Amino acid sequence: MIKKTNVLHSLRPKSKWVLRGDDLEWHDTEQTRPTDAEIATELARLQTQYDANEYQRDRAAEYPSIPDQLDTLYHSGLDAWKAQIKTVKDKYPK
Repeated sequence: MIKKTNVLHSLRPKSKWVLRGDDLEWHDTEQTRPTDAEIATELARLQTQYDANEYQRDRAAEYPSIPDQLDTLYHSGLDAWKAQIKTVKDKYPK
């Protein structure tokens, strides 16, 4: 789930504000405060992007550690390593 803080950082990078609960206090004099509509639109965009990349998060959690991958390469060769990685990629396709 995308947080409102992420949305604000995306809309107005390096802006100055405080978020208390759902109340936004705008302290930036150089950037305008985003409207509720802008926030809702950006939230939807970021959530769609996040959801579309779920396979990346799933793969990352299931890949063997780098030391284990290197061990597979050393002891079993490139083809064995490719097969190990392909198993995860096949389980979580793009």
